[in-house]
Amino acid sequence: MAKILVADDSKTEMAFLLDALKGTGHSIVTAVDGKEAEEKAMAEPFDLIILDVIMPNKNGFQVCRSLKKNPKFKDIPIILTTSKSGESDKFWGKKQGADEYITKPYEPVEILIAVKKYLGGA
Repeated sequence: MAKILVADDSKTEMAFLLDALKGTGHSIVTAVDGKEAEEKAMAEPFDLIILDVIMPNKNGFQVCRSLKKNPKFKDIPIILTTSKSGESDKFWGKKQGADEYITKPYEPVEILIAVKKYLGGA
């Protein structure tokens, strides 16, 4: 069982993500903004991090870039989720170190496929 950090400031999006992940058996820790996500990521080990891009205090791009600069996180996959669907946004997300960029709205299966890609299992 893996440990996943999920950060999204929208209660609706958070509920949607948690519902999608509930059958995976993974342990889920949540954060409601970028600053909290970064603090939690630094405080305990995670196997995967899912970040919304548009969040208060620090956006997902900033958190991703900050974490990926740290050698401790170079092998921790980060998935960005966002309504920013332009090619330049995807390019920028990958440039910040994101392993995956999923645009909203998305189907739960898209998250599950990405999680399985990086963590294996169901």
